[in-house]
Amino acid sequence: MQAEVSRKNEAAAAAAGPRAAATPATRYDGFSILLHWLTAALVIILWTLGQTIDWFPKGAPKIDARSTHIALGATLGIVLMVRLLWRASGGRKLSPADPGWLGVIARWVHCGLYFLLAATVALGILNAWQRGDVLFNVYTIPRLVPGDLALKKTLEAVHADCADIVVIVAGLHAAAALAHHYLLRDRVLRRMLP
Repeated sequence: MQAEVSRKNEAAAAAAGPRAAATPATRYDGFSILLHWLTAALVIILWTLGQTIDWFPKGAPKIDARSTHIALGATLGIVLMVRLLWRASGGRKLSPADPGWLGVIARWVHCGLYFLLAATVALGILNAWQRGDVLFNVYTIPRLVPGDLALKKTLEAVHADCADIVVIVAGLHAAAALAHHYLLRDRVLRRMLP
């Protein structure tokens, strides 16, 4: 009797195996979710710190605030590279939540966010390089073009504008996810929740 139950369980598991494998995934893998939320947290922290650096008194507090901004910006660059490599190689790929025009818009927004993040990080690196920033009173970044004040101001402005655009687009992305969850009542938001 026990052998018969065991054979039935094995047969049921074997029969469910191919069906289970054919069932499409409904959530991203854990590493993709971690990278997504880490990116979001870094963007919020970096933007907030970028908006408040001038509030710090000159000297060590301001140097430390700027150094923290630079270090976290470099971390965001690394996270972004890991995220793109993971997405291209091992990350779980889900079918679009909406196969129509909303799906096309979502894809363009995602690609745009990746591009904007990469551009903002690259501009931040150039900005720190042109400024000749001091990192934690330990290391001074050599200046890209010493004495070119116009280039310094241009890089600062374009980096800040790009960061503002990232926050705006990311905010719209978050609003769309919330609209999917609360208005459309679908599983789009749940696909990226831990």
